[in-house]
Amino acid sequence: VETPEVMGLHPNAELAFNASIAKTILGTIMDVQPKDSAGAGGESRETVVLRVADDLQTKCPPNYSKPEIRRTLESRGGWTPMNIFLSQEIDRIQIVLSLVKKTLEDLKLAIAGTIIMSQDLQNALNSLYDARVPVKWLKVSWDSPTLGYWFSDVLGRSRQYSKWLEEGEPSAFWLTGFFNPQGFLTAVKQMTTRKNSGWALDAVVVKTDVLKHGLERVSAAPDDGVYIYGL
Repeated sequence: VETPEVMGLHPNAELAFNASIAKTILGTIMDVQPKDSAGAGGESRETVVLRVADDLQTKCPPNYSKPEIRRTLESRGGWTPMNIFLSQEIDRIQIVLSLVKKTLEDLKLAIAGTIIMSQDLQNALNSLYDARVPVKWLKVSWDSPTLGYWFSDVLGRSRQYSKWLEEGEPSAFWLTGFFNPQGFLTAVKQMTTRKNSGWALDAVVVKTDVLKHGLERVSAAPDDGVYIYGL
């Protein structure tokens, strides 16, 4: 068998390929499983999905208020690069929250027979039953192997944005919890350029130093730059 290097690829290309094939095979196996039989404890598929939907609805964060966000950001320095970035991130997570809430509500109505079970709702029903993320949710968010991991990220991201809004910029940022990490780094560069008179934005580069201590010992933001974690 030829190695990835023969084709000019990195050795990790084979790992990514094998992982993709395994994911496809396992997904196909789950898709062809019987969907109309009772699950563990004699519960039907619809009963299991309704319980999952109720649980997600209970834990889902509240919607963000655009006017309230605007007032809060204007009271904290106005439309600085960091505040603009935060506003854009909140817009993105709000799209996810709105879609999740609408899908769950419509799915419950469809199971009850109040509305028609569309193809998207059928996919959501099958996905929730199999503990997978519905395809429509993935299109507006990020990839995740299971519904549990994905929803934990939804809660974590929303928690970071809400705390940032309520308490100001945190001492450390969860970089992988952003939709646009590169946009965050650009905002940091812009803020650093503004602090240093005579600096040109094009000449500013990002330098990373790995600290020898953990997040629990970070009590304040650095004088220059930012602390990040989650890589």
